[in-house]
Amino acid sequence: MTLLANRFSKQTAEGSLPGRDTPLTSPGNHQVSGIPINGPYPEGLRELVVGMGCFWGAERLFWPLPGVHVTGVGYAGGTTPNPTYNEVSTGRTGHTEVVKIVFDPAHLPLTDLLKVFWENHDPTQGMRQGNDIGSQYRSAVYVMDEDQLTAAEESLILFQKALRSESIKRTITTELKMAHNFYWAEDYHQQYLAKHPEGYCGLKGIGVAFPG
Repeated sequence: MTLLANRFSKQTAEGSLPGRDTPLTSPGNHQVSGIPINGPYPEGLRELVVGMGCFWGAERLFWPLPGVHVTGVGYAGGTTPNPTYNEVSTGRTGHTEVVKIVFDPAHLPLTDLLKVFWENHDPTQGMRQGNDIGSQYRSAVYVMDEDQLTAAEESLILFQKALRSESIKRTITTELKMAHNFYWAEDYHQQYLAKHPEGYCGLKGIGVAFPG
């Protein structure tokens, strides 16, 4: 299930920037926990990648959750390899700003992460999030396997029903698919709001609770 009701078109491979073969960055330790962002991760942990608009505020939602091992921000969903922030901001990479969440499913069910995702941004805005406009701000969930895909699809249906029950007639535009690429963002973006507590964050939910 992939829903993209968009004001702007996501960049196609034919028109995307070329990028580069070599990664520009590999993040160090997490600013808050001190855990290596890029691993290695302990056995048994899982990953989920979500886009909720500006990744600064989105990442801050997830790193305090019990059961989250580590978080980091990057770019995903597009075609340009190893992009820079400036390249992503042109809308010509196809990527959206995302948060990678590494979590322990024994202590934090996937549905709990999806609840945080749905409740804390507006997933009906297409290629924008609030005043942040462009395909790099689109809502997205990129999953690692078929079980995660099924759970994410079911959660989308539940949240769409919850919107309808609150007389919100807008349609969810979240891009939902298997993850096929992820590129780390530059170091200064990692845990930005921990480094800059007064920094910009326009993230807010639509005012509807996720069922359950």
